[in-house]
Amino acid sequence: MNPRVSGISGPLQGATVSMACGELSIGRDPSNHLWISDPALSRQHCLLTRKGDQVIIRDLGSRNGTSVNGMAVDEGQLRHGDQISVGSSVLMFLLEGGEEDLQRSEVEFTETRVLGSAPVLLHPEDAFHLQPDKLLSRLPQTAHWASDLSALLKLATRIGGIWDLESLQWQLLGSIFDLVPAERGAILLFEHAEEFSSAVAWDRVRGPNHPVQVSRTIVQRVVRERVGLVVNDIFDDEGLRAVQTVTELRIRSVLCVPLIAADRVLGAIYLDSQHRSDQFDDSRLQVMTAIAGIAGLALGNVRYMEKLRKENEGLRAEINLEHNMVGGSQAMRKVFELVRRVAPTESTVLIEGESGTGKELVARAIHRNSPRVERPFVAINCAAIPDTLLESELFGHEKGAFTGASALKKGKLELADGGTLFLDEIGELASGLQAKLLRILQEREFERVGSTHPIKLDIRVIAATNKSLAEAVKTGTFRKDLYHRLNVVTLTMPALRDRREDIPALTEHFIVKASRKCKMRPKLLSAEARACLMNYDWPGNIRELENAVERALVLGSSNTILPDDLPEAVIETGSSASPCKAHYHAAITDFKKQLVREAFREAKGNYLDAAKALGMHPNSLLRLIRNLDLRSDLESGFPRAATG
Repeated sequence: MNPRVSGISGPLQGATVSMACGELSIGRDPSNHLWISDPALSRQHCLLTRKGDQVIIRDLGSRNGTSVNGMAVDEGQLRHGDQISVGSSVLMFLLEGGEEDLQRSEVEFTETRVLGSAPVLLHPEDAFHLQPDKLLSRLPQTAHWASDLSALLKLATRIGGIWDLESLQWQLLGSIFDLVPAERGAILLFEHAEEFSSAVAWDRVRGPNHPVQVSRTIVQRVVRERVGLVVNDIFDDEGLRAVQTVTELRIRSVLCVPLIAADRVLGAIYLDSQHRSDQFDDSRLQVMTAIAGIAGLALGNVRYMEKLRKENEGLRAEINLEHNMVGGSQAMRKVFELVRRVAPTESTVLIEGESGTGKELVARAIHRNSPRVERPFVAINCAAIPDTLLESELFGHEKGAFTGASALKKGKLELADGGTLFLDEIGELASGLQAKLLRILQEREFERVGSTHPIKLDIRVIAATNKSLAEAVKTGTFRKDLYHRLNVVTLTMPALRDRREDIPALTEHFIVKASRKCKMRPKLLSAEARACLMNYDWPGNIRELENAVERALVLGSSNTILPDDLPEAVIETGSSASPCKAHYHAAITDFKKQLVREAFREAKGNYLDAAKALGMHPNSLLRLIRNLDLRSDLESGFPRAATG
């Protein structure tokens, strides 16, 4: 005999503790044999004691009580397979066997015809316990109302602090058995109509591992009509009498109520009874409808909390993801999510995307969030090194391997051992080196140039390309087998024109970065300049944007970045993205020309006076005149002043 308890739901799920010393204490205090920081547990909750061949459980005056098979106990003997409810957890008591004994009762739906006998029905809005005014008018007539109210208050207190869905169902089922004389019970939850997502069931007569038969007809009616239902005299009902289990177990009464929260049916509570003398009646239905009302709110809250918890975990994972990328667009969130998922693995990653989209930043982010973060990240641009030197750069060479090899040199592969090798522009790799790289990916070993001794290698390979490798395979410029080796996980970086909502954040980031680099004060971005940036197509992507921002910061003469400070291509293309915008920008351009001509007229063609009148630096005025193509007009209008 090996007495022990094993958690089957709640905070203690998965925990197994044996009674090797003859005692097992459970509670919130760390001094207990089995403890966890659960607010629903008392510090010293209950004690299991071995007395010969018996194991006795005793509640230690806990605040929320101890239940065995759904019945509250102060002290009692445990049998193999008993379920113990303590705090927010449900434990199973085991004497022998292994993990197979942890199997619980399952729900089996039985098909029945339309009920022959007239059931007792109750709508939730007609339940006295849920209508204080009606309840008060009934109190003097029946003595058990007070005990029912006390039990409901205890139920609400017990399940109110439970935030684990399965534990809540078990605690609820145990509390129901305390209030209603039922032999079997099931709590059914579902996401969509008639598609149950979870079910907790218990057969108090036959014990665990015995399925609980549930009439689909009854459950469907309860859910469809949102009504509580009691059926008595089962043997007089042809539809239910046809069910073999009903006959074998001599079930005489069935009760079922819907679980409703926020006007949505979450599931149902199903009970049956064998006792003729204590069949379910209207008073039991009233109590169960009240229990369902309380439980529906609790279950709805737990589901909402689980949804928030999952969202919170996702946000925390995003926050904890280390990277230097800027952007909150939907396209970038997909990139961040893929980086988060692939980083902890050892999979080879192929990053595709146009030039300047930030492929190396993604590669570094994958390395940074991987188990190899403490090891080297080695990047090599396959397009920047001549083919004659690339092999030596990758594999290294022995001393005297070729003319000029005066000493042994370790290659990039060897330097990246234990870390990550980033092969940028992999599509430019020479065909001969493609075959050697394929062998490295397959065998995880290489040889230095001029050596015949293989060197074992432990690296993760991340490759990037601005070309379509699939097309290169079709044209025969890239090996098909190498492509399949690299194309394990593919990540495509979006072009900047496909994530325009990130342009303002990227611009602010680059303004700060450029101001530090050039040792200048950061400048504000004018609305007109922002509009130009947003409307431009950015063929050079983020790299082009960064260069444009740095240029504007360096060449601009005011404290604000204006459209005139941006590259001409950005101004011209960015200011004519649509007919409406083109009309607007054309009007602005005409107005600027008019202002400049008027200033020159008043200044009689003097640049300095015209700039002063416009409140501009002379250099800015010269640049504006050039951008507006006004030089010839102004010089012809004021030939002497313009050249004097």
